[in-house]
Amino acid sequence: THSPLMSFGASFVSFLNAMMTFEEEKMQTACDDLRTTEKLCESDSAGVIETIRNKIKKSMDSQRSGVVVVDRLQRQIIVADCQVYLAVLSFVKQELSAYIKGGWILRKAWKMYNKCHSDISQLQEACQRRSSVHQESLSTDNANHNAPVENAVTPEALDRLKGSVSFGYGLFHLCISMVPPHLLKIINLLGFPGDRLQGLSSLMYASESKDMKAPLATLALLWYHTVVLPFFALDGSDTHEGLLEAKAILQRKSVVYPNSSLFMFFKGRVQRLECHINSALACFHDALELASDQREIQHVCLYEIGWCSMIEMNFEDAYRSFERLKNESRWSQCYYAYLTGVCQGASGDLDGASGVFKDVQKLFKRKNNQIEQFAVKRAERLRKTSPTRELCILGAIEVLYLWKALQNCSSSKLQIMNQVLQSLDEASCRGLKHLLLGAIHKCHGNMRDAVQAFQLAARDEYGRQINSYVQPYAVYELGCILLAKPETVGKGRSLLLQAKV
Repeated sequence: THSPLMSFGASFVSFLNAMMTFEEEKMQTACDDLRTTEKLCESDSAGVIETIRNKIKKSMDSQRSGVVVVDRLQRQIIVADCQVYLAVLSFVKQELSAYIKGGWILRKAWKMYNKCHSDISQLQEACQRRSSVHQESLSTDNANHNAPVENAVTPEALDRLKGSVSFGYGLFHLCISMVPPHLLKIINLLGFPGDRLQGLSSLMYASESKDMKAPLATLALLWYHTVVLPFFALDGSDTHEGLLEAKAILQRKSVVYPNSSLFMFFKGRVQRLECHINSALACFHDALELASDQREIQHVCLYEIGWCSMIEMNFEDAYRSFERLKNESRWSQCYYAYLTGVCQGASGDLDGASGVFKDVQKLFKRKNNQIEQFAVKRAERLRKTSPTRELCILGAIEVLYLWKALQNCSSSKLQIMNQVLQSLDEASCRGLKHLLLGAIHKCHGNMRDAVQAFQLAARDEYGRQINSYVQPYAVYELGCILLAKPETVGKGRSLLLQAKV
């Protein structure tokens, strides 16, 4: 009585709402909707190729046989998609039992993706062979691209199905390939592959297909090139190629989606990564306006506006963006409260900042979340020491460094940051001060001063208990600089091993 595709579309919307808000009620609703869709699509486990043979053997009508096969493949792909989304919802809970359950669901999903991808590829090969053999003998009327193939499925239907399965298949490959190398070996042993190039190729196929998930595949590619690749720097890859690919995608799709807030958002991401911060801010503000009735998209735009404003040291605008996120978003209000307090204090409103720092502890909900733990510790320290404008700017620079955003800052802004840090002389933050000074010198290409600053940070024993990450980060930064010179490669490697321990 219900269409599997319509049911899946509704379930997917529920899933997106849950992932954008992280509200418990919406997450439960998404789980229920996905399970309902999964039950609707369940079918027996016989192979598709075998099913086609059986249909032909029984001399069923070729057109009817094709409809049955397409419907069967579509249902299997939908079930695999539902299982992946259910696994993601399990992982969000951040519990051991949820991780085990999610891993088991993912394994089942991967088997279905792999089987469907293989079956569809075989059908496409059969289609191509048949077309090649009979090409000369076919009349003009019979040469239609949509003529039934192997008494079963039309080439057009196969292309759409290949696009449908390629989204999940490619996303699976891409996500697994991003797992740290020491875990990747274990995951590969469990039967999960992780071919990044295969993943990107499959997503590109899906994005150019006529399947309903084509726009999602396009967004996934833009997300990878503008968010994942720059942040994780996978395999030491140069992000420049990724940005070129993202710009090419945006240019191709601009005609199709001229007023899309999401595509405007990704255009802003490209501008930010190219250090065109004012242009990026204009894009994010445009995206914010286009998403006037889409709260979740507004939030990601506000997040980027806050960060770009911090990069420009426009702390007043940054504070307003983060304050709105603190009040409206259900995701890590504790983290947003800390960013609000830091930027508010950096703009000069120290009384307001002190009040916000008191709220951080009250909003601390996810005890195992490292971001929230960091925010609570930093806010508590600033609250106890009576924050100064310089200490709040130090906090803002620290966040920019940890989130790899210092390299997006202009030389003039880096110089101002350098001056603020030089004026600080508190013993408790001396190591952090030198770490950040080293990072700023490194951004300027001034490696000699960077090495000296990192060495001072690595020797800071007094601040070690307060800023436990500073020493290993300083040692790592030193190792990276020394590794770039042939005469100090050995020393650089030993420092990297030291930082790892």
